[in-house]
Amino acid sequence: MNKYHTSVLLQEVLNNLSIQQGGFYIDGTLGGGGHALSILENGGKVLGIDQDQEALNFAENRLTAEGFKKDTDFWIVKNNFSQIDQIVKEREISKVDGILLDIGVSGHQLDSLERGFSFRGGPLDMRMDRDQTVSAKELVNGLTKGELEDLFMRFGEEPRAKQYASAIVEARKHTPLVNTEDLVRIIGGRLGDGAHPATKVFQALRILVNDELNVLQMTIPKAFEILSGNGRLAIITFHSLEDRIVKNSFNEIVASGLGILINDKPIVPTEEEVLLNKRSRSSKLRVIQKIS
Repeated sequence: MNKYHTSVLLQEVLNNLSIQQGGFYIDGTLGGGGHALSILENGGKVLGIDQDQEALNFAENRLTAEGFKKDTDFWIVKNNFSQIDQIVKEREISKVDGILLDIGVSGHQLDSLERGFSFRGGPLDMRMDRDQTVSAKELVNGLTKGELEDLFMRFGEEPRAKQYASAIVEARKHTPLVNTEDLVRIIGGRLGDGAHPATKVFQALRILVNDELNVLQMTIPKAFEILSGNGRLAIITFHSLEDRIVKNSFNEIVASGLGILINDKPIVPTEEEVLLNKRSRSSKLRVIQKIS
């Protein structure tokens, strides 16, 4: 069951959320349910949010198989975590002891070729919520060369943005790009043992398709607001653009006198975790506590 996705920084999340017996927690990125399961096993109750119906189905089955009861021990909502304030209001939740946001693509999404996140093949999709209309294919085939270059620079921090944008525009003159292999072929194959050359281009497309940075920016104050006194907000990021937003947002909260940082510097995975799960290597955890 846990092959769906390996949760990163699992023990660090549990320790820093300071799970309390009978406490109420929100996992805004439920995914495969790994973090939620650990919270339940440590005595908490969990509201899980995810925009991916496939993830919700898997997590529900997993948590139920472990003996936890839906609508008693855990609750599930299909939505984007940017709606966290409305979800809490509609469900008349009055006490939230902790919130977790894991801002990354799940292992299952990366490995499922039909989702379009993988370099290995599949349609150019990259939608977290498969009900939304715009996918990576529309962006790759519809944006101008200048727009593509700007996209790769802003959201991918890709130094070869101009080169890649030109190559894409030239290639699509002959035939539209429809598969991830088409994009990888244009950018080039793997260079040595380092990151895939297409990593930053894929990152940029995924961020725009899912409006990830804007969603994160608007969610942080909402999530912090609904915390109970002494409640904690924990956020895991996987690249510098996300981490910068979290760092700056947390610092603004601290400067306002409403919260305190649990750690001055981000928590990173141990060498042992990275050896077991290479996808955890770029993860960073930041935690802030609301002043009662």
